[in-house]
Amino acid sequence: MAKYLLLKHYRGAPASHNDVPMDQWTPEEITAHVQYMRDFAARLEGTGEFVDSQALAAEGTFVRYDGEGRPPVTDGPFAETKDLIAGWMVIDVDSHERALELAGELSAAPGAGGKPIHEWLELRPFLGSHDIVTE
Repeated sequence: MAKYLLLKHYRGAPASHNDVPMDQWTPEEITAHVQYMRDFAARLEGTGEFVDSQALAAEGTFVRYDGEGRPPVTDGPFAETKDLIAGWMVIDVDSHERALELAGELSAAPGAGGKPIHEWLELRPFLGSHDIVTE
């Protein structure tokens, strides 16, 4: 089994076909979208392929080390200039092909008008201990 991270972006990925921002959806459209994702996760729990998922708030700050004895540096409150992650799901599947299949299915979650979003999801494999090169 191989673990993959499915990243859902608010901003930073290519635009989807049904590219209506979630803050413009009706409450019913939001409910349908969230239910689709819950049903998807429940089905993967049943097959043993679901590991975890979380939705993320739109607020966030980039932080970096600025040297010994100095406070961390932050990028400020300019969220509109950042790649913005909406949430993530971790799956544990038998093959890369299965990960692609599931990502494609999750991309079909309904959005505005009840139509599939066709959103771009970022699919990233976890590094295993054998993947890390040390000298």
